Amino acid sequence: MPVAEKKPEATKSFTPYEPAPGEEYMNDKQLAHFRQLLLDWKQDLMEEVDRTVRHLQEDANNYADPADRATQEEGFSLELRTRDRERKLLKKINETIENIDDDDYGFCEACGVEIGIRRLEARPTATLCVDCKTLAELKEKQLGG
Repeated sequence: MPVAEKKPEATKSFTPYEPAPGEEYMNDKQLAHFRQLLLDWKQDLMEEVDRTVRHLQEDANNYADPADRATQEEGFSLELRTRDRERKLLKKINETIENIDDDDYGFCEACGVEIGIRRLEARPTATLCVDCKTLAELKEKQLGG
């Protein structure tokens, strides 16, 4: 099951990359842009983890009423599931940063074409171009996966 990617808080104020005419795709300047985007996203997620830990420590009460206890436990469970998804996303972000370091970023893993700057800004961890991703989703839907 794909990890739902929450938009990073840092992207709320980010400036889209504007390539110069004739600029080579995934040059050092573009790679630096995406590295910073990923690092900011990673930082936002780590801060969210810290907030969750504080919340779980500070708000943990031993309610006498079973309904209140169940409500609190359900809330904590939901929060922990969200953090687990974000943990998987952090792993994906780290792998993407490694791809940038290895000069292997921005190209479709399936067909090798450019993924595109706007798609990568919308989903910086994307590894497939729009066409290959659409095809993969159709196959997944047909196979019931």
